Amino acid sequence: MVEFLAKRGLVLSPEKIKITHIEDGFDFLGWNIRKYNGKLLMKPSRADVKAHLDKIREVIKGNKTAKQANLIRLLNLILRGWANYHRHAVAKETCARVDTYVWSMLWQWAARRHPEKGTRWVKNKYFKTQGTRNWVFATTEKQEDGRGVVAKIAGAGGRSPPILNS
Repeated sequence: MVEFLAKRGLVLSPEKIKITHIEDGFDFLGWNIRKYNGKLLMKPSRADVKAHLDKIREVIKGNKTAKQANLIRLLNLILRGWANYHRHAVAKETCARVDTYVWSMLWQWAARRHPEKGTRWVKNKYFKTQGTRNWVFATTEKQEDGRGVVAKIAGAGGRSPPILNS
């Protein structure tokens, strides 16, 4: 391989090269590529999921006093981008796990804002029912022309991947 590339003016970096069997898998650009029982599957890598959740956690912690609609706008950018990047992968279980963590972080954010209120009050203020989905982190905000617009994170609390609407 080295000779083949050397003829073309290319060099392999030994620190960056990992030769592995496809059954053991490898991580590349946020994906884990591996053969499971003869089928090649691409999933979001554990390191990518951890980095994604860390980024979401930092946004939520950095916006403890922000309005709910502003927090939703910030999170939608991150969640929508990550979901679109991994939409072609085998990611149902990963998205469900991310959804659970995001819901937990949002619940902590909401409950922290009202320490004297009960859980039912916090749920009714910050989480809405939309269609058959309960616990949707959503709010209605007024626009300048007086119309109400619903800002929501559709993936937070439902049983589907974090596909987001705003």
